[in-house]
Amino acid sequence: MKRTYTKETVRIPSCGRQMKLLIFRPVKNAKPPKETPGILWIHGGGYMTGMAEMIYMTRALPLVKKYGAVVVTPQYRLAGKYPNPFAPNGAPYPAALKNCYAALKYLKEHARELGINSSQIMVGGESAGGGLTAALCMYARDKGEVQIAFQMPLYPMLDDRDTPSSRDNHAPVWNTRWNHLGWKTYLGPLWKKEQVPVYAVPARQTDYTGLPPAYTFVGDIEPFYCETLTYIKNLKKAGIEAAVHVYPGCFHAFDMLLPFLPVSKKAAARFEKAYLYAARHFFAPQKG
Repeated sequence: MKRTYTKETVRIPSCGRQMKLLIFRPVKNAKPPKETPGILWIHGGGYMTGMAEMIYMTRALPLVKKYGAVVVTPQYRLAGKYPNPFAPNGAPYPAALKNCYAALKYLKEHARELGINSSQIMVGGESAGGGLTAALCMYARDKGEVQIAFQMPLYPMLDDRDTPSSRDNHAPVWNTRWNHLGWKTYLGPLWKKEQVPVYAVPARQTDYTGLPPAYTFVGDIEPFYCETLTYIKNLKKAGIEAAVHVYPGCFHAFDMLLPFLPVSKKAAARFEKAYLYAARHFFAPQKG
């Protein structure tokens, strides 16, 4: 089979360390740069686990192979106070956010080299990566250094407080117990505090103006069902174009874990349709 993309590994400085980025590009001359979005894709794992190589399971790689996008995914620092194979030197908030912002700036500053349209920088991710997507959009909006055209926070981990769907949830893959552990690990000393930065917990945001248009999907039996719908509702109230598809009876990350199911194929097709719409309609020219 003819290869449709190339993979490159680079390392960039971030927070006093070297961070690995995986860069996926379509074959040379697949599309001109003015028609090529650049996507920062952030892996999931409850802020505690995961790796950049999870890109092979996600919705992001087909955007390179089928539609000619360029995707960059960072190996951001994971939280955790105990040794484990994923986070031997774990770091709580704001390490992951700062790492992802460094990757976002790399995407902007190397737009010409990567062959992308700097007016179509997009951000996406699943689960904790979806939470970091939302946080990064807020952080970038407030700093004003990078303009994001579109966000794709899939079934995002947004709220450290229990919601109707995350309270007493015993669904497969991710449940209330895991959710509490993830937030406790990520927030560290901020866990259970009344005042928590919105960049750590995006659901605590009160100002949604100026954020990028959004698309997401979520299953209705998983913990993040309510916070996902609330996030889209708040974007819409602020006048932001935003949409969500809900899949009844589906648990967390069903599309990644059971990609062969008809419902997973339907979710993937709808996601790609939303991406193609964004690629035609959403632009955010960089300042300066």
